[in-house]
Amino acid sequence: MVNPSKSMGNKKSVIVGYDVVSPLGSNLKIQWEKAVCGKSGIGPLTRFELSDNFPVRIAGEVPDIDTSQYPFLSPRELANWKSPIFKYAMLVVYRALEMSGIKITKKLSPRVAVTFSSAVGGLDAVLHADRRMMAKGKLPPPYTNPNSCVNMVGGKISILTNATGPITSTITACSTGATSMIVGAMLLETGKADVAICGAVDFAIIEPLVAGFATMNGAYKTKPNQPKEPAPFASRPFSINRRGFVISEGAGSIILATREFADAHGLNYNIGLAGWGMTSDAHHFVAPHTPTVSRCIAQSIHTAGITPEDIDAINAHATSTQIGDTVEVEALNEIFKKSIPPVTANKSLIGHAMGASSAIEIIFAMEGMKRDTLLPTINYQPDPKIPLDSLQTRQYKLNQEFVLKNAFGFGGCNSCIVLQKIN
Repeated sequence: MVNPSKSMGNKKSVIVGYDVVSPLGSNLKIQWEKAVCGKSGIGPLTRFELSDNFPVRIAGEVPDIDTSQYPFLSPRELANWKSPIFKYAMLVVYRALEMSGIKITKKLSPRVAVTFSSAVGGLDAVLHADRRMMAKGKLPPPYTNPNSCVNMVGGKISILTNATGPITSTITACSTGATSMIVGAMLLETGKADVAICGAVDFAIIEPLVAGFATMNGAYKTKPNQPKEPAPFASRPFSINRRGFVISEGAGSIILATREFADAHGLNYNIGLAGWGMTSDAHHFVAPHTPTVSRCIAQSIHTAGITPEDIDAINAHATSTQIGDTVEVEALNEIFKKSIPPVTANKSLIGHAMGASSAIEIIFAMEGMKRDTLLPTINYQPDPKIPLDSLQTRQYKLNQEFVLKNAFGFGGCNSCIVLQKIN
């Protein structure tokens, strides 16, 4: 094993706060308790009215939240910001900063970066405006375009927190959350900031998007002339009977700081971002590519200053698609030479929250590291074509010093990170 004090330099990023909302709930403690028990957050799709022939009937929906205790989520404020991405993004960032104990003062403000992002953004606002124009001939409300501007979620977070350091949107499809952390770490390691507000939000359960995922055979959909399956059993990564991802929604915020800053300000931390890798497949617009996925994993381990044998557990991308799961297992076999560490696939519990998925799963991974616990992967039925003996189907007690998190996005955007427990 690597000595943490040697592998984590002063400019390396440590995690000082985080918060999450997912289909399992809006309270981290409750979400963890449900996840440990293998409880699924997948249920009926209720975000819009379903026609008889609409192909998707289930989703992972986030429960509504009581905004009365948060002045920045007042009805007056939210009246203009109709897309739910803003409400949930501001909520998780606010609570993550509370957890960190950081107060963004006038002096600190220029040293706080924002990389919090969204892969989909507020497309629902544009859809609503378009339908209103068609039905009633009314022009769009004045906040329509700002709601739909993909980088606006970062802008709103900057306004909320008074962070005036570097700001950027790390839009890499389904790997957006992980990429946000990587870019935040870059800014810290190059001395451009001392703190980075990272993470991602997506609320993509929008009628044309859901239908579009179905027509491209990406999303789980009802098959004609076949019995309906219970919603909680639909998301089944790596399984022989997998039938695509279950669309979900959520948000996760992770606050990074340099170890130097955290120590100087008495901030608590016990997990750091030890290494990362980013690659582009240059292969296919949605199908991942084993060589470049493998290289991304290898890069993350190498930059952590460790070997594959040092990885204690893997939090897989694992969307439940035929090609995606196959490529991920191929890549893991290439890196770990068929001695793959224990694997968990959180999307079996929460579905696929698009760009927010990796941020949410990183937070679950960190909770597991703190608690020496791997979450179960539910609904698994082995696929002889991609054997994965190390997949954990029950809650598993395991001390984890190094955890690999994989995230792969449409367009061949791969982002992998290695988390390290710091004693």
